[in-house]
Amino acid sequence: MELHHEFTVPVPVDDAWRALLDIERIAPCLPGATVKEYDGKTVTGSVKVRLGPITVTYKGTAVFEEQDEAAHRMVLAASGRETRGQGTARATVTGTLEERDGTTAVSVRTDLTVTGRPAQFGRGVMAEVGDRLVGQFADCLAARLAEPAAEAAPEAGAGAVTEAGAETSAGPAEKSAAGTRAQPPAYAPAEPIDLLRTAGGPVAKRVAVAGGAAAAVVLLVVAVRRLRRR
Repeated sequence: MELHHEFTVPVPVDDAWRALLDIERIAPCLPGATVKEYDGKTVTGSVKVRLGPITVTYKGTAVFEEQDEAAHRMVLAASGRETRGQGTARATVTGTLEERDGTTAVSVRTDLTVTGRPAQFGRGVMAEVGDRLVGQFADCLAARLAEPAAEAAPEAGAGAVTEAGAETSAGPAEKSAAGTRAQPPAYAPAEPIDLLRTAGGPVAKRVAVAGGAAAAVVLLVVAVRRLRRR
């Protein structure tokens, strides 16, 4: 299925481009996702989806196939498999950024293939859920980008002081070790995406329609059987 979403980031396009490629920074804004490792091109992690009492976890990778800074266009190919089941998920995500009066409009087109339990909801529900999840992501990203630079400064300063002190006492070897330790931070497991709660009304309506259709079929079968008995 093909999905299309748009959102606005309250910063100029160059700043938005850098932010969206800063996986460590935006990882906490990704609903249901936990980033395990990122090497600048490939992201390894997992996504959890809750379907009522059932939680489905997909583990996989996402690879940046294209990062065109001049055109502000990126293409991400992701794939994952259920950890306890046969379900799979594959997606090719194409994002384009366009500056508009000091802010950035982000257009995201997703070619998504899902098998297993989440696939039962179909394109309509998945699109509506996607709208809400993208909205949550956009709000979280906007809040992070709006954080005063002063909040990040003490952390950078503290790190610099620590590294300088270590280099003074231990020399180049410690500096090399510090470089080796430059790994993505470990994140706490994310809360699963609650598909039913996120979709809310749309899912309930579809369930009601499906239930009504099923009831109609049952009544029809019963009526036919009674006619045959006569």
